[in-house]
Amino acid sequence: MMTYLQKLVRFFSVILILGGIGYATAANAQATRTWVSGVGDDVNPCSRTAPCKTFAGAISKTAPGGEINCLDPAGFGAVTVTKSITIDCTGTLGGILASSTTGVILNGAGIIVTLRGLEINGGPPNLPGVNGVRFLQGARLNVEDCTIYNFLGAAPNGFGIIANNTSTTVQISVRNSVIRNNGTAVSGGGIALIPTGTGSVKLTLDNVMINGHFRGLDINAAGTTSASGVTAMVQNTTFSANNNGLHVNSAAGPAPAQVIVKDSTFSNNTGTAINGQGSANTVIAVSNTSIFGNGTGVNGTGGASVLTFGDNLLNLNASNGVFTGPAGKT
Repeated sequence: MMTYLQKLVRFFSVILILGGIGYATAANAQATRTWVSGVGDDVNPCSRTAPCKTFAGAISKTAPGGEINCLDPAGFGAVTVTKSITIDCTGTLGGILASSTTGVILNGAGIIVTLRGLEINGGPPNLPGVNGVRFLQGARLNVEDCTIYNFLGAAPNGFGIIANNTSTTVQISVRNSVIRNNGTAVSGGGIALIPTGTGSVKLTLDNVMINGHFRGLDINAAGTTSASGVTAMVQNTTFSANNNGLHVNSAAGPAPAQVIVKDSTFSNNTGTAINGQGSANTVIAVSNTSIFGNGTGVNGTGGASVLTFGDNLLNLNASNGVFTGPAGKT
């Protein structure tokens, strides 16, 4: 027979074990991989056999650095992201219908976010979405194999992707994607990089279609004091049926706006295909790019440089315009 002391020891041992189990359960409440389904429910644990219904429901149950996957074609709703995460719907239709709101908001210090295989739709014209993806705060955004369209919000909104961070450097990569029909006839566009305060942006576009906007790619470094400003590499990208294809602006001061365009196409833009303005801090260098069928091919004003590597096709525009000089080769 156990003594009173032995019983007391056993009792506290059980309490410690149960407490440990409870702690382990709480610590592991968030899964590395979660799932959403059109027939899911956000009260579920978001496992493969008990998926959630929305991205917003799944993200709270996904560990930082984890991944949300889609089990079947459906619309999974707008989401605000405050931690590193991947949302991947490759192999099915993962939709975000964002009428009267923004599809995805990034707002977390140092976060790295990947959006892959998504269709982000601003909805009908009578209830237009605000912006497709808005990058307020974070470290890096990767957009891969996505379509972003119909965000018809009026200025200062109406962009497929907009980065208007106020501090730190954010990096954006867009690959194998289509961005179309965002903004209005006089504002908005495909992608806007508009940092302010001490914010700066680094952009890479590769194999992107940008069409049907007031401005296809709108870069404005005039509002930032960062010496990094805005830099962009644009390659294998098509700008068509916009008013202005690429528009780059800067102010006199420390912040540059520097863009390299290579192996790309600017066609049938009713205004200016490639336009640089503002100050000498604006530099656009163009290589192996076709510029045809536009209102104006190239234009540089206010000290901005629109340079050529000498291997571009600039022809058949209403006004071809003139490159401001040659780009250096090493």
